[in-house]
Amino acid sequence: MDTIIGTSNKILEVDLSNSSFDIYNVYEQERTMYLGAKGLGLKLLYDRLKTGIDPLSPENIIIFMPGVMMGTNAPCSNRFHAITKSPLTGIIATSSCGGPFGLHLKTAGWDGLIIKGRAKELTILEIDHAGVKFLPANGLSTLGTKELRHKLDLKNGGELIIGPAGENLVPIANIRSGDRFLGRGGLGAVLGSKNIKAIIARGKKFKIIPKNQKLFNKTKKKALKYINRNEVTSYLYRNFGTRTNLILNNIAGILPVRNFQKGRDHRAYNISGEKFRDMHLAKPHTCKSCAILCGQKGIFNGKPMAIPEYETVALMGSNLEIFDREFIARINDIAGNLGLDTISLGGILAWYMEAGEKNIVWPRIKFGSTENIEQVITEIGLGTGFGKELGRGVRYLSEKYGGSEFAIHVKGLEVAGYDPRGSFGQALNYAVANRGGCHLSAFLVAQDIYFNLLNPQIHRAKAKYVKFFESLTAAINSLQVCQFTMFAYLLESPVSKYTPNITLKLIMQYLPDLAIPLIDFGIYRDFWSSVVGINISKKEFLKAGDRIHVLERFLNCREGINKSHDTLPARFLNETLPDLKKSKKIPLNKMLKEYYKLRGYNEKGVPKKETLKQLGIA
Repeated sequence: MDTIIGTSNKILEVDLSNSSFDIYNVYEQERTMYLGAKGLGLKLLYDRLKTGIDPLSPENIIIFMPGVMMGTNAPCSNRFHAITKSPLTGIIATSSCGGPFGLHLKTAGWDGLIIKGRAKELTILEIDHAGVKFLPANGLSTLGTKELRHKLDLKNGGELIIGPAGENLVPIANIRSGDRFLGRGGLGAVLGSKNIKAIIARGKKFKIIPKNQKLFNKTKKKALKYINRNEVTSYLYRNFGTRTNLILNNIAGILPVRNFQKGRDHRAYNISGEKFRDMHLAKPHTCKSCAILCGQKGIFNGKPMAIPEYETVALMGSNLEIFDREFIARINDIAGNLGLDTISLGGILAWYMEAGEKNIVWPRIKFGSTENIEQVITEIGLGTGFGKELGRGVRYLSEKYGGSEFAIHVKGLEVAGYDPRGSFGQALNYAVANRGGCHLSAFLVAQDIYFNLLNPQIHRAKAKYVKFFESLTAAINSLQVCQFTMFAYLLESPVSKYTPNITLKLIMQYLPDLAIPLIDFGIYRDFWSSVVGINISKKEFLKAGDRIHVLERFLNCREGINKSHDTLPARFLNETLPDLKKSKKIPLNKMLKEYYKLRGYNEKGVPKKETLKQLGIA
């Protein structure tokens, strides 16, 4: 096996229209400014994407980027990013995945993959260290993702595949890699529009060696120590998966119930992480190099299946008033085989149920009933009947049929499973998140609710924390490592761990300008520096996160995004949450004004010229 010291800095650029490929060489300044994965992918997209193009046209570009950590065996580092223009939202879509494709691409010698154009027929791309082969996908059309995986030769390979939803250009179609998904924004439809059924990377040609092995080993030892002593990463997520969040959210009154009409339900324990573990013989089923082990498989109706993640359980469970674990696991499996994003799917089904109650559309499914749900999901994936309309998302549905007052989306992307009326920090995060109703841009639920470090029902300091965590998260997604490591790396650092909670809370709430510089994210910086061999300060690392986040915003503004889009669903702004003792209206405009000032945006929410110049964005 050959070795790559640090990064290869070689990115494969494929033009499907003429079945050719080229190599793009990353230079050091790009690497330093944009780190890798999400950041570098956005920069490459910015350099190539024409404004205003149809996301399903040959002119769209989709980029897959493993980060500098991939292949190093650092904890929780087997993740890669995808970047494109979304057919669901019409703006930039980015998504992270822990499947096997990224590792095989990286160990084939490639730091990224750019795909443009459209193949003349349904095609499989096969990638190795020498380049790309263009193979006809004979007999593979219409196959579900599970059947397709069995048909493909995946020995010594990692795959990206789409199901029928991607082929049918359903705007909520996703991409599968192993048992993980590039879930949000319709990336599967983008691949389908390019006539790509599968991409197989055959790696294991190169071993990845950090440039500063001593610093890497020291940082890895520290990282593992933090992960293994933090309660969230070593116990809660390791035992109950992300479904840990369900009971926490139910207690806090922010669990989505009945299309976000309520925030709590006494039946929620039936679909909790504890119940899934105890009743379904849960066993770890994780991403490679994972130290947290939150992914699990279990037995349902006598068959092994992936245990659904929290977002699926919340959006396709409590949000539909369904508390049947077997059924939720089954429709999750159906959605995965079709290639559908379960967060958007849950939001769409809930809108459909409520629209039926209000006689806006003819109802075929009802809250609290499992009847016809499997059939409706199948129709959405196949693009048949009214399923073709449903698959276009709740923004489209509400604009065409009515019901905008209960269409739960931001910028066209259905909202994740946390009701922001109980967390003003999360409310601001949803409103300004670059890809739409995304909880992973800056997860303020943790500070507002889980760790009780900020008062969730006041707006003080929320803009500062949203900005900070957006930038830190953008940098982390550019390494790329799992965001769940933040629980351990930030909370187990000495300042956080040994400062009394009451003191920490007072400082964070009332002295954010003192608290934020004390947050220690040095593990991430040290990992990046140890691999690439470039020393940067923590300030420079965080500034790279600023740059990445603002570049994504700037790309969106070129597509027409402005302050009018930085809002929340009418239900969140106009209706109080009945399960909160002191439910207040979200002071969104106050937070937005402060946030824009901190970010260097003008009053319309567009990055100022001086902001772009300061960050080095041409």
